[in-house]
Amino acid sequence: MPSLDKKADEKPAIDPILLKVLDAVPFRLSMDDGIDAARQQLRDLPRLPVHPELRVEDRAIQGPAGPIAIRVYWPPTDPGDQRVPPVVVYFHGGGFVVGDLDTHDGSSRQHAVGADAVVVSVDYRLAPEHPYPAAIEDAWAATLWVADHGAEIGADTKRIAVAGDSAGANIAAVIAQRARDSGSENDNAAPPIAFQLLWYPATLWDPSLPSFSENAAAPILDVKAVATFSRWYAGEIDMSDPPPGMAPGRATNLAGLAPAYIGVAGYDPLRDDGIRYGELLAAAGVPVEVHNAETMVHGYIGYAGVVPAATAALERGLAALRTALSTGFGP
Repeated sequence: MPSLDKKADEKPAIDPILLKVLDAVPFRLSMDDGIDAARQQLRDLPRLPVHPELRVEDRAIQGPAGPIAIRVYWPPTDPGDQRVPPVVVYFHGGGFVVGDLDTHDGSSRQHAVGADAVVVSVDYRLAPEHPYPAAIEDAWAATLWVADHGAEIGADTKRIAVAGDSAGANIAAVIAQRARDSGSENDNAAPPIAFQLLWYPATLWDPSLPSFSENAAAPILDVKAVATFSRWYAGEIDMSDPPPGMAPGRATNLAGLAPAYIGVAGYDPLRDDGIRYGELLAAAGVPVEVHNAETMVHGYIGYAGVVPAATAALERGLAALRTALSTGFGP
C-alpha cells in the first residue's frame, strides 16, 4: 500500500502526454467565474465517443425531495447469453457542486464494459443550492431503488457495488457504510454492498495531510477549489468536525465494510486522503487495495482512452471491480 511518508521529490513528474492534453484543452475546477460558468465549463469539455454500442436508458425515480434522474447502462452481451450481470451504482464527481449524467457518461460506459455490469448513474442534487445531506439522501434512495428493481433492469442485486470519482467516491463510501449499518431488519435497508470502487475520494476533510501543501496548486484541482466546494457542500455543518455521513473516514467503526479499491493520483491534494482511508480500512480488517497513479492528476479517469497512463490506471481499478463481482453468474 502507498505510504504517506514518501517525500515529494521522490515522485516522478506529471505524465508528459497528460501535460500535452492539458495544454491543448486547459481545464481547472474553479468557482472564479461563478457556479453556472463552472458547470457549463465542465459540460463543454470535448469528449471522445465511448462505447456508443451500449444500450442506455434515462429514467426518473422517486427521491426524498422529488424525482431523481438516473441513467442505466447495460453491458454488451452475446446472443443467447443468459447470464444476469451484477450492478454498479455510480456517483459522479464534481466537488458536490458541478457534474451531471452527461459529464460522466463516458466514465459510466467504461465501468459498464470494464466491470461487465449494469451501471446505474445517479444525478443527485448539487450544492450550494442543496447542501449536505441532500446528495447522500438521493444516493441512498437510488441505491434502494436499484436493490428493489433488479428484475426490471436485468441485474443481479445480490451483487451490488458502489463506485464514484472524487465527490462521488465520497458518496459511494458513505453509502457503503450506510448499507452496512441499515441492517436486514430495517424495512428501509439495502442489501450488503459487495465492493466499493473509490476514485480519488475525499473521506477525511483533513487539510493538514501532506498532499494538500505538496499539491496546493496542482492541475485540475487545487486547494482553493477544495476549500470552496467543501464549504458549499457542508452548509451549516462545522467543517472542523464533520459527521461520518460527510467524512466517512471519521467513522468510529469501519469493520465489516465491503472490500475496496482506492485509486489516487500523485499530483492531487486529495492523494493522502485516499491513502489514509485505505490504511484505516485495512486496520479495521477490510480487504483494500490502494493504487497511487504517481504521474496523474485529479480526475484522471476522464482522460482514459486519450492518455495511456490514465487508461492503464482506470483498467486496473475496473479489473478489481470485475473480479469482485464475477462470482455467482447464473440464469
